[in-house]
Amino acid sequence: MRVTTWNVNSVKQRLPRLLPWLDQRKPDVVCLQETKLADGAFADLLGDELAARGYAFAAHGESRWNGVAILSRVGLDDVVTGLPDGPGFPHPEARAVAATCGGVRVHSVYVPNGREPDSDHYRYKLTWLAALRAVVAAGPAAVMVCGDVNIAPADADVFDPAAFVGSTHVTAPERAALADLQAAGLHDVVRDHWPDQRVFTYWDYRAGMFHQDLGMRIDLMLASTPVAARVRAAWVDRQARKGTGPSDHAPVVVDLDEAPDGDIGPVVPPPSAPASRRSR
Repeated sequence: MRVTTWNVNSVKQRLPRLLPWLDQRKPDVVCLQETKLADGAFADLLGDELAARGYAFAAHGESRWNGVAILSRVGLDDVVTGLPDGPGFPHPEARAVAATCGGVRVHSVYVPNGREPDSDHYRYKLTWLAALRAVVAAGPAAVMVCGDVNIAPADADVFDPAAFVGSTHVTAPERAALADLQAAGLHDVVRDHWPDQRVFTYWDYRAGMFHQDLGMRIDLMLASTPVAARVRAAWVDRQARKGTGPSDHAPVVVDLDEAPDGDIGPVVPPPSAPASRRSR
């Protein structure tokens, strides 16, 4: 089963790239962020195209900002939009949707940006992450949290740590909140499989940032132990960041071995996860 996540930075703007990418990569489950479409508009724009490709979908969106979705051709059950008892700013935003796909509870998340350290939005980000952790901790054993977490887990996940001093995405409280989420039993499967490599998922649109590989790794695939044990491959699809009209994020792709019927995965421990330490 191929599970992917992609902050598309507007489904409408990225449609000429999204549909060919689905045809090329053939993911079974797709988590999207920054869809920037209300639910009805998402269905009107994509419903027929997705159905023709065998995807059911669950979308939770707003007309101008935020927005998340899950596309699945391996089942889409028990859909929940938003975070139960989660915070708003001041009202709940379209930043989370969850569904069971192919026996795995999948969460597509777009974590608040935080804007400036010690701002109200920064405190909202930390509270939102705590609410997400509570949902994951109370959920089933086979789970994945996929999306733009707007946090670089460690200094190795930014091109130059000195360039980010005093900024969000790298502060100790943010990294601690992410580490607390992972402590609910989640493994950072890309870093597990590429422990020492330079791996980024986001590059600013400013000229030369992508071509010089001056990026950040803020789009994560976190998986519980039974799911992480099934990971056959985990990689960033840099090709999707190239060319005309790309998102500023690249998709992240994880391939899972199939679990035996009635089981949640092979009883094999995944690689040890390293210690854990932008968008709007």
